[in-house]
Amino acid sequence: MPESLPSLMLTEASWLRAPAHLRWLDHQGLRLLDFSKASRLTTGFGPLDHDGRQPPDAQPDTTLTARMTHVYAIAGLRGLPGCLPLAEHGVYALLNTLQDARNGGWFGGLTDGKPSGEQARKQNYLHAFIALAASSAVVAAVPAADQLLERAANVWAARFWSESEGVFRESFDADWSDEEDYRGANSNMHSVEACMALADVTGDAVWRRRALRVVERFIHTYARASEYKLHEHYDRSWTCLADYNRDEPTHPLRPYGMTPGHFLEWSHLLLQLEAALLRTEGSAPSWLLEDSIGLFDSGISAGWARNGTPGVLYTVDENLVPVVENRPHWCQAETLIAAAALLKRTGHPRYETWYRTLWNYIDLHMIDRRRGGWIQEVDADNQPSAVIYPDKSDLYHAWQSTLAPLVPLAPSFASAVRELG
Repeated sequence: MPESLPSLMLTEASWLRAPAHLRWLDHQGLRLLDFSKASRLTTGFGPLDHDGRQPPDAQPDTTLTARMTHVYAIAGLRGLPGCLPLAEHGVYALLNTLQDARNGGWFGGLTDGKPSGEQARKQNYLHAFIALAASSAVVAAVPAADQLLERAANVWAARFWSESEGVFRESFDADWSDEEDYRGANSNMHSVEACMALADVTGDAVWRRRALRVVERFIHTYARASEYKLHEHYDRSWTCLADYNRDEPTHPLRPYGMTPGHFLEWSHLLLQLEAALLRTEGSAPSWLLEDSIGLFDSGISAGWARNGTPGVLYTVDENLVPVVENRPHWCQAETLIAAAALLKRTGHPRYETWYRTLWNYIDLHMIDRRRGGWIQEVDADNQPSAVIYPDKSDLYHAWQSTLAPLVPLAPSFASAVRELG
């Protein structure tokens, strides 16, 4: 399903034009989808071990459920058997047991049928993925998806959006009290993705404007002023928390320091937002492209092969000194998507080189041809590791890296697949 009108600036030799490469992408996407089908639980979805099996004590995780719903909805939209029923399963779980019927919003998961204290807390990161999942499910015509989308959008806008700041608030207690004294780049980055999808599906441009405001603060104001070093952690008065989680350098969502993979993930989100604005409004700020290139260059410089061994590492400190040199799979996937986006946007051969370099690296070090799926993490010597991610729970990042090269920068994935057929 290649993009119907690929960039005219791409050469005939580009991998993005090569039929064999496009077939390879489809094949890899199918392998990932098949591997993760085993993550279905009675309620929602849960993590898989390295062999693709559910642990005996597997519990439903709401973020995984939302991500699986999003992915399988789009895969079902492409006509791939077995996928739409899984999306339907996800929508049902999100509308029922995983939802907080008393206070509204969603639990982070369940432990033996009930949310723990931490799972009961309402997280923006999670709610952004529920909004994304609902929007993709609506495009795929999954039953009850419109109901999920309405609930998710209403809760997300009313509880998490801060109009005065132009960002999303981070978290609350179960009853929406006790707002966390924290503003995070990670959850707001994923909010940008979800906002663009909601704008496409609902037709309400306010979501796209919210995405632009988030980008203006985190990237065009803060990162640009720091030579595109992206600080992750702030308090509610917007003081940078440089020492945040210093004692948890391998935290899976809020690690100490800066995450070069996020520099690169923001890079392609900026290009997608630029394309969305050009497509719907006819104009977009010129700095979106400038900042995207700046983030890409900074992310590659800070993250790629810092010890001479290929791969994008996990974190660096304030001075860009490596902190955790393990290479998570998602950092490679997002770098690849950024290279593909910049290649489509500019046609510059350096991005073709990076696109090929990233796929060669992923093919040799991440794709697990013995047990299935992708290895979630390798160490500094590119040997399998489980320091940050102990299992193979993620489908979202890896699968989107197989889809992104096939579709245009806008609209968002589900809407693009529907348009391209």
